Amino acid sequence: MVKPIAIIAGAGPGTGSAVARRFARAYPVVLLARSQSLDALVQDITRSGGSAIGIPTDVTSSSSMNSTVEKIKENFGSNVSVAAAIYNVASKFTRKPFLEQTSEDFLGSLEPSIKGAFNFAQATLPLMVGAENAQYHPTLIFTGATAALKGGSGLSGFAMSKFGIRALSQSLAREFGPRGVHVSHAIIDGIIDTEKTKEYSREIPDSKIDPQWIAESYWFLHTQPRTSFTHELDLRPYSETW
Repeated sequence: MVKPIAIIAGAGPGTGSAVARRFARAYPVVLLARSQSLDALVQDITRSGGSAIGIPTDVTSSSSMNSTVEKIKENFGSNVSVAAAIYNVASKFTRKPFLEQTSEDFLGSLEPSIKGAFNFAQATLPLMVGAENAQYHPTLIFTGATAALKGGSGLSGFAMSKFGIRALSQSLAREFGPRGVHVSHAIIDGIIDTEKTKEYSREIPDSKIDPQWIAESYWFLHTQPRTSFTHELDLRPYSETW
């Protein structure tokens, strides 16, 4: 039987790379990113004994996503199955008073959040339904944010996109859960601890989210039995006000 794979869209520094490393301990991983090189992460996973390939992909383009699926099948065989698919693509973040926003400002987050998630789910779900995996059920996870629950001032477009991806996740969970696919939405509430954010909140210890623990939480979701699927979980530092 062909070993199932994991696909991570948005495999950049922080959450994406941490998730890739965690799932690479169990599966060959396929890393997708639009604009940045994936070579260093692929090499790091390979050196650690895992298997990884990187495919430049624009998830907002259905043709690009379809081409990626064909490349995956070329690498792993036409009967490849997906054990886990994680959608971790960042949304465009624009904070601006509503009356000063252009339509481009307002709608800018919809491409990566909604259109990209739609293309990713349509491409991966056919490889998950009915997948034979002796240990865990196929899992589709969307990375979300607190904006999926409440719209902040000046963040109307961003909040709309995050509400949308949460709604998509709920709908897919209801449709595909009975078909054996665990669909989950993760609300990541807080600053993620990366090289870019190392100067933020230095005066408050442990005030940023460790991406490795996001990855462990995603792995926990993946290993749940169908008697106890978690559709949504929240992750935030103890110091976060919410």
